[in-house]
Amino acid sequence: MSDKPNYKDTVFLPKTDFPMKAGLPQKEPGILERWQSEGLYEQLREERAGREKFILHDGPPYANGDIHIGHALNHVLKDMVCRSQTLLGKDAPYVPGWDCHGLPIEWKVEELYRKKKRNKNEVPATEFRAECRAYAQKWVDVQREQLKRLGIQGRWDKPYLTMRAKAEADIVAELFKFAETGQLYRGAKPVMWSPVEETALAEAEVEYEDIQSTQIDVAFEIVESPIEELVGAHAVIWTTTPWTIPVNQALAYGPQVVYALVEVEDAKESHLNGKRLLVAESLIMAVKHRLQDSYDDDGLELVAIEPYGGSDLAGTVARHPMHHLGGFYAEPRPFLPGEFVTTDSGTGLVHMAPDHGEDDFELCRQHGIGPKFAVERDGRYRDDWLWLGAHDERRRSVINKPFNAPEGPICSDLREAGALLSASADYHHSYPHSWRSKAKVIYRCTPQWFIAIDEPLHHLDPKTRAEIRWENEGGPANDGGKIDDYPTLRETAMDAIDKTRFVPDKGRNRLASMVEGRPDWLISRQRAWGVPIALFVHRESGELLVDTDVNKRITDAIREMGIDAWSEERMAEYLGPDRNADDYEMVGDILDVWFDSGSTHAFVLESDEWPELRSPADLYLEGSDQHRGWFQSSLLESCGTRGRAPYKAVLTHGFTMDSAGKKMSKSLGNTIDPLKVMEQFGADIIRLWALSVDYTEDHRIGDEILRGVGDQYRKLRNSFRYMIGALADFSDDEKVDPADMPELERYMLHRLAEIDGVLRQAVEDFDFNLYTRTLADFANEELSAFFFDIRKDCLYCDDTQGVKRRSYRTVLDILFHAMVRWAAPVLVFTAEEVWGTRYPDGGSVHLLEWPEVDAGWKDEALAKRWGELIALRESVTEAIEPYRKDKVIRSSLQAEVGVPSDEDSDFLAELFISGPVANADSVTITPTEHAKCGRCWRHLPEVEEDGDLCDRCDEVLN
Repeated sequence: MSDKPNYKDTVFLPKTDFPMKAGLPQKEPGILERWQSEGLYEQLREERAGREKFILHDGPPYANGDIHIGHALNHVLKDMVCRSQTLLGKDAPYVPGWDCHGLPIEWKVEELYRKKKRNKNEVPATEFRAECRAYAQKWVDVQREQLKRLGIQGRWDKPYLTMRAKAEADIVAELFKFAETGQLYRGAKPVMWSPVEETALAEAEVEYEDIQSTQIDVAFEIVESPIEELVGAHAVIWTTTPWTIPVNQALAYGPQVVYALVEVEDAKESHLNGKRLLVAESLIMAVKHRLQDSYDDDGLELVAIEPYGGSDLAGTVARHPMHHLGGFYAEPRPFLPGEFVTTDSGTGLVHMAPDHGEDDFELCRQHGIGPKFAVERDGRYRDDWLWLGAHDERRRSVINKPFNAPEGPICSDLREAGALLSASADYHHSYPHSWRSKAKVIYRCTPQWFIAIDEPLHHLDPKTRAEIRWENEGGPANDGGKIDDYPTLRETAMDAIDKTRFVPDKGRNRLASMVEGRPDWLISRQRAWGVPIALFVHRESGELLVDTDVNKRITDAIREMGIDAWSEERMAEYLGPDRNADDYEMVGDILDVWFDSGSTHAFVLESDEWPELRSPADLYLEGSDQHRGWFQSSLLESCGTRGRAPYKAVLTHGFTMDSAGKKMSKSLGNTIDPLKVMEQFGADIIRLWALSVDYTEDHRIGDEILRGVGDQYRKLRNSFRYMIGALADFSDDEKVDPADMPELERYMLHRLAEIDGVLRQAVEDFDFNLYTRTLADFANEELSAFFFDIRKDCLYCDDTQGVKRRSYRTVLDILFHAMVRWAAPVLVFTAEEVWGTRYPDGGSVHLLEWPEVDAGWKDEALAKRWGELIALRESVTEAIEPYRKDKVIRSSLQAEVGVPSDEDSDFLAELFISGPVANADSVTITPTEHAKCGRCWRHLPEVEEDGDLCDRCDEVLN
């Protein structure tokens, strides 16, 4: 046993109660509770009152079910935006909100009814809506607590809800603005319709899936034509929706397409031989192959007789295959010129059913052919419809697969009529489905309410019109030009997109392409749970009643008692004494929920309920799917009523995939539940993951990824733990002016100033991946593995009053104040714990502002010198490693180093954390033979025996 003294108690080791083990799941709820009891959010509003504002407007999540990982990512990003802007000293409030109306909630309540064997239609509407409201409120309350648990800071005591009476009244008031300015109209157009949910759907409510459908070729006999040879021949159409044949009213041809009359030869089926068919010349072979496959007849041939230009078909008339039924089917089917007709597939001739197609509807409308409304809400033909109407349920359900099958009723009847040329059930294509029910949707023509996209906005004032039409064109600012050239809603929206900042920038093209090509905005739905389209229509004239006094009475009533105020019992009250209620029809549809959420800028940002907000918002932030959803509906609503976008910038994030890059699905069992992650690891781990990924693209999460995030978190935590311990008992009296510090400390201040610039720019760019990575890399690679590592000997063993040690602790203090502030928006709970450990009475870290970093600390010459020294250090470390690996030495302190450098040897030994250093032609390593100091453990020439003191330690102790 050695008789040398033990110098352990003489070493100035870091002292702290800050634990290495985080225990976040246990600590975080307590911190949350303290923030709430102390009113931290309200304190922030008081602290930042009068400062420059930054307004992020929350896109309302849907009040339906627990939050998922997408919710977590979305709200952490929003929280990071608000916290980082607050850190910069701005007033950045956050008012959360929820979308509460609409089909998903109504659907869930109906499911509950079905379980109880209740019929929704037999329940009073007010009772049903009350149940929907209660269901929505339940999930608002659940999600609110789950989002708070993530550390999301906001006005949780007063969120906005679209189902609040005041909000409902304000939404109706926004609708009235469109009515009063002539942008609103009722029209019968084909819209996406869900027969399962019995309502129209917006494009944002539709998703596309690959399916297998029946494809058929149908022959329409030509009975009239300016081309004599065509009379008696058959025009061939191809379709993948056999159910639309019962409502065919015309055939479309391409004016620029070349057609050919062909004759069927060598067919096994005698009824085909000699049949003359009209098809596009370039599609003869495709038609032949379908006929051959349908009849298993490789010998069948189509022989061309005569070509015709498409425009030559004008005036040609065919008859419906079921013409023998009389009535509607006996009417002639005219050939109409359609620019949309192509020869990409099919036959080059397209059957027109204006009830069930946009192109069909528009082309037929231009030629005086209107829809027949043959298909009802549930997707079945009317009982009085001549063909199929009075048949059994199986035959009437148009989206029923057997109904459309080659052996189904449509094909069977066409086959019996001799009009079915081919039928097969192997056509693969993408088809629209309702994203809620997952059922196929159809185009169905019904009377609906629309907002016109291409009508002039006469209500915009001259200044606004001038800004839109002539900005950047050098035109007049007001009346000096052509003021009567009013912009349309589409033009106004496109101009607003040009003026909006997009992050990432590709979002601009995506939104612009959608607005540029979109149809009129369909805003009506045929359900019960939603804001009513509170309008009156004159029964005889069909004219929409536009009266500001009537509108005010309606909005006042809804503001008082909510949407239940829109009832037939109050018609006379709303219409007033000058009108007879019997003369008017009360609209029974509700508004599309996208109109609700698109109006949030009006009833939230512009409301005196939240005076901390203002309009337009600085930022809207949602997933990339919202280009066709909330971003677009908000843009159209605001441009239609205010002539501008409701936002200055739009930020979009991608979707979260599993660790293999697959879409998450409960059926696949690859979902990650953020609630369970918080239970196991804590909310700060989810936050660190969310802010570390490149959110602008689709990104991944999984157990292994979370373990990696956990390792990153532990390194950051240990860096804070070290700083807290190393700064024990530090006071202002110990501080050293940077000019008097050793160059290593001055170099670290230079790096701090550089990091400050990177992080500021990252906040400006909303580049949180760069922000978090920069912070973590600086802490792990430059502080822990470099600066702290080099200076631990100085901290532990130097004289406490020495300039070098005091300088080190001064820089540590500067680093601590910077790092804890920078980390606060990311690791909201850990940063609070770190700050509170060092400053128990220092209030919350989240009340602090961006650290003061002196730009004068930058020293490029010093940085260049230290870049060379660091490269030399890395070479030495690399050279030492094999000696450690082979256990020739146990520590780098046992290595004597030779390097090609004239630097002071003691300085280099400290830099390398090695034994003595000498000048050499190249990097060399030699195991030392010097004894080890019993206090600092360095191997030095002046130490005679292991355990003796080196000169430095002897001086410190004496």
